Amino acid sequence: MKQPNNRSGKQPPPRTPATNAAAARQARGVSAQAFVAGVIAEMRRVTWPTREEWVTATLLTIGLVVVVGLFTAACDHIFGWIIAAVTGQSTR
Repeated sequence: MKQPNNRSGKQPPPRTPATNAAAARQARGVSAQAFVAGVIAEMRRVTWPTREEWVTATLLTIGLVVVVGLFTAACDHIFGWIIAAVTGQSTR
């Protein structure tokens, strides 16, 4: 096993499981704090939609879902009719 090369020429002390756990807890704490600070900073930059924009987007979404649902149902019935005609089976 190759020994780590550092400037002083001395070997670092071996890490024990207890120090590894403590270092991991400390790293998680720092990274969690940095993450939360980053989230708060990003949330301050968000341009939130107005009520009118929100309602318009919601109605548009509901309308598109209905249109896609009707299109899917129509395709299902058409393809069902075609398959029934080709195979000679009766439709439902």
